[in-house]
Amino acid sequence: MELRIDFDQIINNHSRWKHLLKKVIESGQSEFTVAHVRDAHHCAFGKWLYSPDGKSLPHYSKVVELHQHFHEEAAKVLELALQGHFYQASEQLKLGSPFSQATTNLVNELGKIRTTVE
Repeated sequence: MELRIDFDQIINNHSRWKHLLKKVIESGQSEFTVAHVRDAHHCAFGKWLYSPDGKSLPHYSKVVELHQHFHEEAAKVLELALQGHFYQASEQLKLGSPFSQATTNLVNELGKIRTTVE
């Protein structure tokens, strides 16, 4: 099966969020709103995922769940940072945190799918 999606780019984009959130924690500012980040339909992968092509993805329901959970956790960190709760936001980026686990789970699942479709 060939899917028209660059899994390496999608994995990289979602892995980069930790770095982006660190910058928000440092500056207290973001180009994104919490609502925008929480909505998993806004990112390029989300737009593709909910398209007819995306719905053909193996383990579709699991990927949708993991992707939504990732965006919810990223939004929580962003909200803390924008409210000035910098320490709490930083704690949410540490290894083992809900955000870290959500990132790992999504990236690992996408990596598994990538090996089966490429």
